[in-house]
Amino acid sequence: METVSENRCFDGVQTIYRHDSEACGGKMTFAVYMPPQAQDGPVPCLWYLSGLTCTHENAMTKAGLQHHAARHGLALVFPDTSPRGDDVADDEAYDLGQGASFYVNATKAPWNSHFRMYDYIVSELRDLVVGNLPVNGRHGITGHSMGGHGALTIALRNPDLYQSVSAFAPITNPTQSAWGRRQLSSYLGDDESVWADYDATILLKERGWNGDILIDQGTDDQFIDLLRPHALAEVLTQTRQPSVIRMKEGYDHSYFFVSTFGGDHVAWHADRLKAHGRQAANGSAAGNGCHAES
Repeated sequence: METVSENRCFDGVQTIYRHDSEACGGKMTFAVYMPPQAQDGPVPCLWYLSGLTCTHENAMTKAGLQHHAARHGLALVFPDTSPRGDDVADDEAYDLGQGASFYVNATKAPWNSHFRMYDYIVSELRDLVVGNLPVNGRHGITGHSMGGHGALTIALRNPDLYQSVSAFAPITNPTQSAWGRRQLSSYLGDDESVWADYDATILLKERGWNGDILIDQGTDDQFIDLLRPHALAEVLTQTRQPSVIRMKEGYDHSYFFVSTFGGDHVAWHADRLKAHGRQAANGSAAGNGCHAES
């Protein structure tokens, strides 16, 4: 990993890295915040996936999560939202192409040459972080909007890799939304059965989740009809999935919303990741993943 920049922050260190990515076929940039507790040994890790048009930098500079991570002793990982470069396919629309990967493994040209963000997050970048930085085996994942969609779908498909999951205003049902149907057909083709692996509402109904889920949604979100939180809420109720969906009055889709409730999410993940660590240490986890609260 090449270090692009490094800054002291809340007695920890905020670093930006660049590396060659096999999954994305080029250079990728990501950011990591290491809390002061990492000086004494490996710490749990919370992944934050950003939304449409964002890079690694948006949440790193606007969400204000470092203060909370330092207090709770969590590392933060901020990946980019897509591959980038002159040789990477793009589109004039803001919601397709660079900055709009939807965290899928594209199978359709021209996107399949670079847009393998699912593998990048789940395998390549995870291995890079775990292999080079002082983080332990306990990982949570969260994200905003398109990143909330990515966090939910990645966690639901990989319960062995993530012990906690939350989201801010996620795209919950992209197979039935204008924020999803065009993108999934472009990246994956017209077979809608293939799209199901990237739809949190469908995945939750089919696979469930071995813990609880936290979702915050603003009532004044200008994109709420595209996000379809009601679709996920219906499945959560039908499946009796332990969860908390908080409709926050007056909040919109901006990073003001994310920064207001970011501390709640960091604390929520810290509780579950540390509880999972205690269970593993006591030999009581037995591969059961995250503890589900009633």
